[in-house]
Amino acid sequence: MSSALKKILLPFSLGLLLCAPSPASAEKEPSDATGQLAKSIAGAHRAANNRQRDAYRHPRKTLEFFGIRDSMTVVEIWPGGKGWYTEILAPLLGKNGKLYAAHFSPDSQVAFFTSSLKQFRKKLAGNLTIYEKVTLTTLQPPAQLEIAPKGTVDMVLTFRNVHNWMEAGQADRVFKAMFDALKPRGILGIVEHRGIAELAQDPQARSGYVTEKHVKKLARRAGFEWIESSEINANPRDTKDHPAGVWTLPPTLKLKTLGIEKYKGIGESDRMTLKFRKP
Repeated sequence: MSSALKKILLPFSLGLLLCAPSPASAEKEPSDATGQLAKSIAGAHRAANNRQRDAYRHPRKTLEFFGIRDSMTVVEIWPGGKGWYTEILAPLLGKNGKLYAAHFSPDSQVAFFTSSLKQFRKKLAGNLTIYEKVTLTTLQPPAQLEIAPKGTVDMVLTFRNVHNWMEAGQADRVFKAMFDALKPRGILGIVEHRGIAELAQDPQARSGYVTEKHVKKLARRAGFEWIESSEINANPRDTKDHPAGVWTLPPTLKLKTLGIEKYKGIGESDRMTLKFRKP
């Protein structure tokens, strides 16, 4: 190659090197870079009543905050009978990733648990195109805690479940199970009804509300590191002093017609959105 040609090509080559994304910057690429998350949320398979709650649950912003990617192995904890987040996670992860749904035990003596599992299984069987690759596992503390093979999971997600584990006296066991399933540097994403920070935490969380401080304490006790919090799912209209606890609000509206317009006006609960990491 002539010296003249080298002088022309050298600056051009350097420019390409400077513009090329480094491995570090590639890792920070938004989870929805390919449009898969938006496509999953907009999918025709989603139930109409589930779509209506997007305004309160902010699925796209929430999952992007947690850093989800379509190539991850993810565990969704206690997806319930309706599988609200399963509708989004299953098609997102179906091609390049893996989704475990850690549900209730079919042998549970609690009718709500077995009914919820039956409803969820029916949902999966009703659309194999979307849900065929979802793997069901069991989380029924204290006996059944293996939500996925140990050390194989990139992300564990739980939505409004911490108060249930506290009520049953099983929170420490469940946090340890989530920790065990994750790979080193794996992510735990939590959305939970946020209690009033200045009030002492009821150990059983009978109102359904849990303080952010207490959730962090549970996570830290299991070995997690807190990374950051988000106000994505905050609702400042929620006064958290309702007669039937968090279930006074939509979607439960436990008081039925009593004050229904007032509680509909408040909307769904104020929620913390917390991101943790396994060291």
